[in-house]
Amino acid sequence: MSTILVVDDEPALRDMLRLYLEQEGFHVVEAGDGRRALYVARVEKPDLVVLDLMMPEMGGYEFLRAFAKESRTPVIVLTAKIEDTDKILGLELGADDYVTKPFNVRELIARIRAVLRRTQQAPLEPDVLRAADIVLDRTGRTVRVGGRFVDLTPSEFAILTTLMAAPGQVFSRLDLLDRVSGDAFEGSERTIDVHIRNLRAKIEDDPRNPRYIETVYGMGYRFALSRTMDPSKTGA
Repeated sequence: MSTILVVDDEPALRDMLRLYLEQEGFHVVEAGDGRRALYVARVEKPDLVVLDLMMPEMGGYEFLRAFAKESRTPVIVLTAKIEDTDKILGLELGADDYVTKPFNVRELIARIRAVLRRTQQAPLEPDVLRAADIVLDRTGRTVRVGGRFVDLTPSEFAILTTLMAAPGQVFSRLDLLDRVSGDAFEGSERTIDVHIRNLRAKIEDDPRNPRYIETVYGMGYRFALSRTMDPSKTGA
């Protein structure tokens, strides 16, 4: 049974989400602000966090900054704000997806299931992917670039895994969104651009002139074929 941490300062909303999530077979724990949420997360070890952005004591943005330093647990942001900049900031701080209030509970549950499938399913492909000086370990969920360990969010890890597993193949934003979210919800394609930008900042020497993740204008993204290693040298 997966544990979901619901963080929101509205008790009625927490009660409603608990009811629906428990009906779907989830174990639910709660917090009314970011500070309490950090404590609950350390004790309960949730599989996913549903996080409101606007809260007293410690807001969602502050929680994301602190939580990202100690956990790779995926986060879905709930926001009453409609500005793209607010959504993008949440993604840049480590959130995997967002849902704008008021929201459809069934859509939120679908997104939760999609993220959990991606983070919990057993890999069917080789455990270790190697390309140029990047080594990605699916089982350990680690990435090394030139011997340096790089900390990626679950969404960034899923995107890099997808691209490295098929070097030279172009993936559209919808393709990558499906790997990240499981469902291509309307208006979410832009989140892939944010994840790609964050990923490049972590693995590229010069993110503005990327060596690994190439943009194929009008189509999507691919891992540069010229940067891959001889297949005979790959493996665990």
